[in-house]
Amino acid sequence: MTMPEVTIVGSVNIDLILWVERLPGPGTTVTGGTFERQPGGKGANQAVAAARAGARVRFVGAVGDDDIGRSARAALRAEGIDDDGLATLAAVPTGVALIVVDARGENQIAVASGANARLDAAFVRAALGRVRPARGGVCLLGFEVPDEALVAAGEWAAERGLVVMVNPAPARPIPAALLALRPILTPNEGEAAQLTGAEDPTMAARRLSEATSAPVIITLGDDGALLVEAGETLKLAPYRVHSIDATGAGDAFNGIFAARLAAGTPLRESLDWAMAGAALSTLAVGAQAGMPTLEEIAAQVASPGGSR
Repeated sequence: MTMPEVTIVGSVNIDLILWVERLPGPGTTVTGGTFERQPGGKGANQAVAAARAGARVRFVGAVGDDDIGRSARAALRAEGIDDDGLATLAAVPTGVALIVVDARGENQIAVASGANARLDAAFVRAALGRVRPARGGVCLLGFEVPDEALVAAGEWAAERGLVVMVNPAPARPIPAALLALRPILTPNEGEAAQLTGAEDPTMAARRLSEATSAPVIITLGDDGALLVEAGETLKLAPYRVHSIDATGAGDAFNGIFAARLAAGTPLRESLDWAMAGAALSTLAVGAQAGMPTLEEIAAQVASPGGSR
């Protein structure tokens, strides 16, 4: 059987994670924490999630010619991810994320983009020009790299009949050239509000769907998710788990959703798998460490109704 295929164009970081009892407020210091360094970046996290969910994953991005860049590349390779499209840029640092996580699993994140900000359209076209994608594949794009790289990748995917999926995180205006490709959009509640000016998630989803004529999924954290498709609105209940660390849960959702769509799973069923996997990802510390396997997600989806 041919493996589902997902192409991801996005960011690669190293995460510097600090666990504390409570998140610091402006001008305050919280002591007594513990520290760990882990591979991260929204694009790389999504790639790991998709690979563990059973997809053959191709990754396009950029790291610096430094120790953390080599470490990030090794982490992708260890997951079986094709890194031929991962550039190594001289005299540019690899991206770094500073993450603070509190006792409830909530987090604050600040990112120094580094090499991610240098990814351009010319490199993306060159990296993808050598690729012959499988039919029915998905191209997942994330907003931690420049617009021109995303538009180039989206156009490449659309020309080859792939599903274009855009996770507009962190939120910024979506290029008109990208909207014209009718991508599936997957913002969270805050990002949807920033993109549309609508605080109500349903209204925000409808506005985004009108702009793309395609499904829009807004993730709502502990409240599940909202789907607007063909003018219909559906609220999706969350899976309930005892969360330890929510870092990367949105990336788990996107990577697993892309993998299931590429496998030919219907959209609403794919969302169920994505929500189950996102919940499972919060049971371990760190973004990539908690990404569940296909078998673990299947077991959660098949579990009795008490899990939701």
